[in-house]
Amino acid sequence: MTSPAQASIIDGKIISAELRARVAKEVERLKRDHGLTPGLAVILVGNDPASEVYVRNKGIATREAGMNSYEYKLPADTSEADLLAKVRELNADPAVHGFLVQFPVPDHISQQNVIDTIDPAKDADGLHPLNAGRLASGLPAMVPATPEGCLIMAKRAGGDLAGKHAVVIGRSNLVGKPIAQLLLKENCTVTIAHSRSRDLPAIAREADILVAAVGRANMVTRDWVKPGATVIDVGINRVPAPEKGEGKTRLVGDVDFNDVAGVAGAITPVPGGVGLMTVACLLRNTVIAACRANGIELSKDF
Repeated sequence: MTSPAQASIIDGKIISAELRARVAKEVERLKRDHGLTPGLAVILVGNDPASEVYVRNKGIATREAGMNSYEYKLPADTSEADLLAKVRELNADPAVHGFLVQFPVPDHISQQNVIDTIDPAKDADGLHPLNAGRLASGLPAMVPATPEGCLIMAKRAGGDLAGKHAVVIGRSNLVGKPIAQLLLKENCTVTIAHSRSRDLPAIAREADILVAAVGRANMVTRDWVKPGATVIDVGINRVPAPEKGEGKTRLVGDVDFNDVAGVAGAITPVPGGVGLMTVACLLRNTVIAACRANGIELSKDF
């Protein structure tokens, strides 16, 4: 993707491919030296089209890395009790080192009950309260894949992040809160902004690193961005694309890319940005979990 202005593009295709190559190399070592093949499992409840595509892509990437991929597709009317029973089954399966339940789940199932039932050591999405607490305390934890991908991209664009002011727009448990913790660990000064923040554009303009994770298409425009800032766009929003034909849509982020590219120093595109990093980091998490479960040290360059 090209921009009409000067911002450099933080290319998720390139960075995620590099990370997946490191994962594949580590998996090859684990197989060769320890007879261990990391396994990632995904449970999908119902027939959400976007989730089905995402799960399929995860499976392809897992197998390409030389790992075992397990997929469990359950009907939309699956009871919460049956889903939790499947989660406990994977908790006890030694071939599965990391797994996740694809969200959203149907309305009759409590997402939090699902998260609470996952073994924290196998929590590939890093959502269990124990992992969230360990991350906030600066202890080793399973880190949510999307925030980890955001951090890798920010460091690729900006190098050493120490002392920089990072503004995170969005306070979700999935992205906003954990990316704030990761940025704090990098010695950033971190502000978490949200829908109730007063004068949100003014807060955003203070950022050396601006992370947008709210799920509102093209919300962040150039007047929200400090000249030269690094902009990480987590949003994935479908908007009408009449130019493609009646009923057609296209993907855009929370950031108005063409507008903001004229003032930012570096920016992630949508698509082709953070989403690709999420899958790569999920694979990385599974390898880490497999090594921890078997008392194996990770390679130093992993």
